[in-house]
Amino acid sequence: MNCETCQLKELELEPTEIRDVLRCILHTILFHRTLSLVRPKDVDCEILEITYVQCGLPELEKEVDEKIDLFVAWVEKHPNRRSQVCLSFFDEKHKHPGWFVNKTERIYWEQWFINLHVIKSPKRYNKSSSSKGLTNVGGNDLEETRSRRAALESSLNEVLFQIINFANEKKDHIPAIPDRIFNHEIMIPSSSDSMFGWNTDTIRRVLNSGHPYSL
Repeated sequence: MNCETCQLKELELEPTEIRDVLRCILHTILFHRTLSLVRPKDVDCEILEITYVQCGLPELEKEVDEKIDLFVAWVEKHPNRRSQVCLSFFDEKHKHPGWFVNKTERIYWEQWFINLHVIKSPKRYNKSSSSKGLTNVGGNDLEETRSRRAALESSLNEVLFQIINFANEKKDHIPAIPDRIFNHEIMIPSSSDSMFGWNTDTIRRVLNSGHPYSL
């Protein structure tokens, strides 16, 4: 099965912006790759002036937030690092069980690489500050923050258009499956085994897909 990959434009952001950015990107991809009957809902970012669409499925929202929590925890231990979050879609092939063989094999058919450069936040505003209501910020710092946020919003909009274009143009590889959410997994960096922050299980799964992780 052909596995298509999409390397999204790298975004430079601060730790306080991670949740907005990842929720926006992950939910946009998932929304454009669902065949289920869903009730889409518009969601406003908490910090950025961007609105995106979610599938309206509580279990999906919970899964995304749990993965983002893990990524935020990783960033706190590895500041000022470039990293990737990978959203993969796969089909499952049943295999005969054996001594070293799982009962099912994951066949990856699409992978999205979200490229992030998380920089250290200057001590110019508190954690709850946003471009929608920045307070306790000096004049020059306020203008700098607004300018940088505007640049991030512009870049994030470019990423959203990149997602939409890819999702609309690349369809021949999508497997014929019943009306449901595609099997998927969200892979984030881990500090356990790999020098690049990816654990060995994640690397094995990505390598098996035929499209290795790249920095």
